[in-house]
Amino acid sequence: MSDIESVFKPGYKALVAYLTAGYPDIAATEKAAAILSDNGCDIIELGIPFSDPLADGATIQKASYQALQQGVTPGTCLELAVRLRQKMATPLVFMTYYNPVLSFGLEAFCQASARAGVSGLIVPDLPPEEGAKLETAAQRHSLDLIYLLTPASTEKRISMVARRSRGFIYLVSLTGVTGARDALPAELEDFVGRVRKKARQPLCVGFGISTPEQAKRVARVADGVIVGSRLIQLLGEDATLSSLKAFISGLRSALNT
Repeated sequence: MSDIESVFKPGYKALVAYLTAGYPDIAATEKAAAILSDNGCDIIELGIPFSDPLADGATIQKASYQALQQGVTPGTCLELAVRLRQKMATPLVFMTYYNPVLSFGLEAFCQASARAGVSGLIVPDLPPEEGAKLETAAQRHSLDLIYLLTPASTEKRISMVARRSRGFIYLVSLTGVTGARDALPAELEDFVGRVRKKARQPLCVGFGISTPEQAKRVARVADGVIVGSRLIQLLGEDATLSSLKAFISGLRSALNT
């Protein structure tokens, strides 16, 4: 059983948090990750900044751009992962686009990620039809390659992802980009139910979740909740990180009830 798989226990709802590595700076990312780990977060996604983050909304795009302007590279992110794993047991997942992985080299990237203590990879622009080479490299280094599904995914695509995703399946709550939203789509429960019929992996829902109430709704049908843009907003608004701590603690409490 992988580090990621071990998070999901019967009746327990996992909390997955996203941070853009290097936003607002590397030191802040390290402090934020420690706060998330200490206040109920089960998995931390570290976003590797990329110049063309197609799946991300304005909040994460801005964070990624700022991190790039400060010189954050995949190498910087690997060094950050090493330091974080020395301090915490919370599994780390790299959220990255395919181009940086390809430029680094599939085998080399997976090897370096595993050595840094990373447990899995999420590559939102890599469809499973084109993922075989990265899957092979990831499995060779005991990394979970986590695939995404959207409400527009066909039954064929759902079946394919159910066969090949490792760790969990990332369910995108809506068709569109990341970003905090006032409401989640009415058809969310039906979407999760469609995937549940075919998948044995845990199902985690992300995109648009920004309140404890929304997290609680997702947790009624899914195994985990993924939150990103709201955390990035809080990092930009409050340098003391007290707002971040209060928010993540509130999400954990909502998932526990």
